[in-house]
Amino acid sequence: MNKKDITILLVDDEPDILEIIGYNLSQEGYHVETAENGAEAVKKAKKTHPQLIILDVMMPEMDGIEACEQIRKIPELDHTIITFLTARGEDYSQVAGFDAGADDYITKPIKPKVLISKVKALLRRSATDGKVSDAIITVGNLTINREEYKIINEKEEIILPRKEFELLSLLASQPGKVFKREDILNQVWGNEVVVGGRTIDVHIRKLREKLGEEKFKTVKGVGYKFVS
Repeated sequence: MNKKDITILLVDDEPDILEIIGYNLSQEGYHVETAENGAEAVKKAKKTHPQLIILDVMMPEMDGIEACEQIRKIPELDHTIITFLTARGEDYSQVAGFDAGADDYITKPIKPKVLISKVKALLRRSATDGKVSDAIITVGNLTINREEYKIINEKEEIILPRKEFELLSLLASQPGKVFKREDILNQVWGNEVVVGGRTIDVHIRKLREKLGEEKFKTVKGVGYKFVS
């Protein structure tokens, strides 16, 4: 996909942020849409179907967390990448963002060149998703269709955010195998993008809530495995 065919939705209530980041993304060749609050972001996301959404957390009318939750309920945007803009030290915002379905976060202030590199890494990671080769993975009563991003568990269809889906696909591809934390980060999040240490833990917790505590075992000091 050419850069001109890639739409990035930039959402922030600070005009300076929209102008500076929007300008740099446009100069790089991307098509940029902007919104000044979460409610406007949801409307524009429905209309433009962006490949990437860069979403500020603290905004009027509807904050970034709620906007992310709303966007993740839109089937047409299942494959859209969402990354949050968070101020340094906002650990709560980062965890809440992952809970809401975000794929990543960018800490601000950030230099334009660094931001462009992060954006390229996120889009590249999206384009090369699928470290697990099998299109359909079946483990017991669980079926994962990687091509359709569909999960059937106990005959019930479950919708998961992108990174929860990829994490589940990785672990379920080899039931019983202990995946090291660094390997999970590399295969699910990509080694070009730095994510917080609690990222995996947050996603595992969400998967346990949706699929059952017993399916995911923590191997202390090593990583996680899927139990069939």
